[in-house]
Amino acid sequence: MKIAISGIGHMGAWLAKELRRDHEIALYDRDEGRSGAIECVTVLPLPSWLADFKPELFINAVSLRNTISAFEESVPYLPKDCIICDVLSIKTDMPDYYRESPFSFVSMHPMFGPTFANMDSLREENVVIISESDREGAEFFKGFFTGLGLKIFEYSFQEHDRMMAHSLTLPFIASMVFAASVDARAVPGTTFKKHMAITKGLLSEDDSLLTEILFNPYSIAEVEKATSRLEFLKHVIRGKDDEELAAFFKKLRNNIL
Repeated sequence: MKIAISGIGHMGAWLAKELRRDHEIALYDRDEGRSGAIECVTVLPLPSWLADFKPELFINAVSLRNTISAFEESVPYLPKDCIICDVLSIKTDMPDYYRESPFSFVSMHPMFGPTFANMDSLREENVVIISESDREGAEFFKGFFTGLGLKIFEYSFQEHDRMMAHSLTLPFIASMVFAASVDARAVPGTTFKKHMAITKGLLSEDDSLLTEILFNPYSIAEVEKATSRLEFLKHVIRGKDDEELAAFFKKLRNNIL
């Protein structure tokens, strides 16, 4: 298959390296050095060069704020039967865009990244494919991800964003509160060091990724829930009520079983 990828950041580069094994790949990035750093692919200096490449699949791997504009500058040069694809962590604006687009689409979310995942061995990592996606395109990616040993889940656009508020926003804000409160002069215990490693990894991500997770319309509910739990914990600590604290610990352990 002829596949074009726009946006050669962490995910775009990983997809290019994996897909080039079995497919003909063309890459476009405004920073041409990113595309040129990947071997065995065609580098497109401008989106207009897509017209000559004639991809069967176009993967848009730019940041959320640039996704629709990247589609708009590229789709005029795509064949009418090309399938277009996004890999966004949050899908807020995509249903409306795809509804107006004449192209078949696949929307997916590889739920792993270079900070914590072993990109050379992704077995047991997860990927979400949006259920409204074109069946042919979805089957292509199911085959691709199954071959890498990933677990595949299907959710609607709305279900996906609701779930991401819990599975991404919640740990993100926990790490950010830790970073906002930490005293670097503290003598670190084992738990402190583990929290610090996770937080440093999170904050090494692009600001655009962190922003799109936090600006998920469903994120504020998770922030409010976490805030209410902290207020309750403050109440328990102030009261020094052993029984209430024991019941709280029991509830916490039940939550993570």
